[in-house]
Amino acid sequence: MINALLPEQLRRQFDASWVTFETTATLEPVTGIIGQPRGVQAIEFGTGIKSPGYNIYVLGESGTGRTTAIQRFVERRAADEPAPPDWVYVHNFREPHKPLVIRLPSGTGCQFRESLHNLVNQLRQEISRAFDNQAFRDAALEVEHDLDAQREKLLAGLQARANEMGAAVLQTPEGLRIAPFRDGRPVRPEQFADLPAAEQAAWKAIDHSLQHELNEVLHQAHKLESDAQNGLATLKQRVASSVVDGRIAKLKQEFAGLDKVEAYLDEVHQDVLDNVDLFRSDNEDGAEDPASLPAEWFRHYQVNVLVDHKESQHAPVVIEYNPSVPRLLGRVEHEVRRGGAVVTDFTLLRAGALHAANGGYLVMRARDLFAQACSQAAGCWEALKRSLVGQAIRPDDPATRGGCATRTLDPEPIPLNVKVVLIGPPGLYYHLHNVDEDFRTLFKVVADFDEVVERTPENEMAYATFITSLVHEEELRYLERQAVGRIVEYSSRLAGAQNKLSARFGDMADLIREANYWATAAGREVVTAGDVDRAVASRQYRQNRVETRLRDHLLEGKQLVATEGEVVGQVNGLSVSRVGEHAFGHPTRVTARAYVGKQEVVQIDREVELAGPIHNKGLLTLVGYLGGQYAGDQPLSLSAQITFEQSYGGVDGDSASSTELYALLSSLSEIPIRQGIAVTGSVNQRGEIQAIGGVTEKVEGWFAVCQARGLTGEQGVIIPQSNVSDLMLAETVIQAVAEGTFHLWAVTSVEEGIELLTGRPASEIHTAVKKRLRELGETMARFGKEL
Repeated sequence: MINALLPEQLRRQFDASWVTFETTATLEPVTGIIGQPRGVQAIEFGTGIKSPGYNIYVLGESGTGRTTAIQRFVERRAADEPAPPDWVYVHNFREPHKPLVIRLPSGTGCQFRESLHNLVNQLRQEISRAFDNQAFRDAALEVEHDLDAQREKLLAGLQARANEMGAAVLQTPEGLRIAPFRDGRPVRPEQFADLPAAEQAAWKAIDHSLQHELNEVLHQAHKLESDAQNGLATLKQRVASSVVDGRIAKLKQEFAGLDKVEAYLDEVHQDVLDNVDLFRSDNEDGAEDPASLPAEWFRHYQVNVLVDHKESQHAPVVIEYNPSVPRLLGRVEHEVRRGGAVVTDFTLLRAGALHAANGGYLVMRARDLFAQACSQAAGCWEALKRSLVGQAIRPDDPATRGGCATRTLDPEPIPLNVKVVLIGPPGLYYHLHNVDEDFRTLFKVVADFDEVVERTPENEMAYATFITSLVHEEELRYLERQAVGRIVEYSSRLAGAQNKLSARFGDMADLIREANYWATAAGREVVTAGDVDRAVASRQYRQNRVETRLRDHLLEGKQLVATEGEVVGQVNGLSVSRVGEHAFGHPTRVTARAYVGKQEVVQIDREVELAGPIHNKGLLTLVGYLGGQYAGDQPLSLSAQITFEQSYGGVDGDSASSTELYALLSSLSEIPIRQGIAVTGSVNQRGEIQAIGGVTEKVEGWFAVCQARGLTGEQGVIIPQSNVSDLMLAETVIQAVAEGTFHLWAVTSVEEGIELLTGRPASEIHTAVKKRLRELGETMARFGKEL
């Protein structure tokens, strides 16, 4: 006789005897990862090794709290690492469309920007003052006087030679002109036409000679003007250099040892000298007033601080929840300026998550990376791969997409040194590992975190510290010891095993918040076990509408399921359904009819394609058991049909294979089965009962039906012996078992199960089945002869 399970076997209670705290107020918050030594070792290895390609993929489903746990772990690692350098973009004076990037010591990017900004402002003031100086004015005036004197000397010489030859150099609106001269007056054209031909010919020869000399004088005058302008420019540069040299030298000294900064300041130095007139406020020699200049002219002296670590004390940790291409790589912005032109420059370069995380850690959820439209997601993944493979960041520019004819940039890339941590489901990891060679090269470390951990006193205490951490972070109420115990027990229920705890810390955190809500509503200072129980009950009530509707249909007689009496060939099977986050058990009537024929065993749901492959495997296994048990010395000649009554959806899984077998054995033996007992468990060809999933939900589902109709003391559930350690039943079920109004039996074989269902020895059942099979075979043979 199989003994029923005892109440203490139905749920693993929290052992408070080893607990030293009364409430979590006395516990220190700890943010470590609970019970995952394999995953922690992988994370430690991945964050510790600095070689390229050792980025990390963390296996974990949503709701497990992986993102928060990994963030905290990485932040602790980053706290021991120095802050990375700052990165700035500056104008490229030689190739303006290729901005230069400069690496600066951590926290000095803004300092460099302010220093250069101050430099430009100081130069604009001091250069103006330097040129607004009498000495400079006198020197510039002297250059102009010298130029005028030399030009007058050239013209005077030419005028004297022209006078000697009866001509004169005249100033006209069109410039200097040679004209014949007589009696102190120039000869008019009509007078020239009246001259004798010989005199006209002589004049043309004189004009040709003087015109040649005039051209030479003009050439020399232009050369004098050029020399004067060069001299004036040299004078201006000497005056400007007296200001600029010192300022640039001081700035170089401030950033000494940074070769690229010094090279850039040399370019700034030369550009200021080349455009010194733009820094002047006087207009006496034609320099434009800086106040009238467009503001964007001075933009190329600005510094675009792309990454600033002025406030950072350690390596950065960036969590990116929307990893689009611009948010990852940064972007090149464009703006409309004077005239309506859409343009850009280095000051419109913007940083992305890779810039912010450079020198530290970038944590992303893999689903977020691939969550956009297929083409965008693929572009985002490809952009990340290019950056990691090339170890450089190049900002995204929308002007390069879609054929836009917009002025754009080709900025110098920033060297990339980042550790990327992707958190995603195992299926996505294995898919990428199989189809993407770059993924295997770039993500060499996989941190495999289980969804459950061992339920040990150490891990139960770790749960208590996890609760404490959440309480401190969100300023919730402290939990009393019994409340912590309830949460630990609920965690085992989620894990589906008495010796396990759920690692879905996101779900557990929600339960703590909801229990805190009920404690607050009741005006309690601490969260009690009753508050946790109410939070669990309230959550189930919010989610169990479908479960309640199905049970109501059953109780109203619309779905036929008996909970009392005995019936031949009829057994109550149990299945688990899931609606959102809510899983529940529900009974289904399984019937079998055996009769004369050679069709063997037919499963109706299979024939109409409502059964899945795993269920079909279970059915064929059942047939194997029949052959091995009853066809050793006679043919297995029968026809039988098995079905899940009133089941109109898909059926899969093999957890009902023992139920189907019991129904068939009852039909063959014509021995009735007790209808107050429901069954779950799969069977192998040797008749051994094997473990199934969702045992807690199945038992509670059958109990709810029996309780609604009235407990008789004869009702219960047969489960596999190997599932006893998975039971985490509700207190109402345990109380009914303790009172003897409901029972659970654990079996290891078909023989044990059929004895419980029929109240007859298994040997009697087997004898009756074998006898019926022989009769069916003889009947079939007799009909075959008659035919």
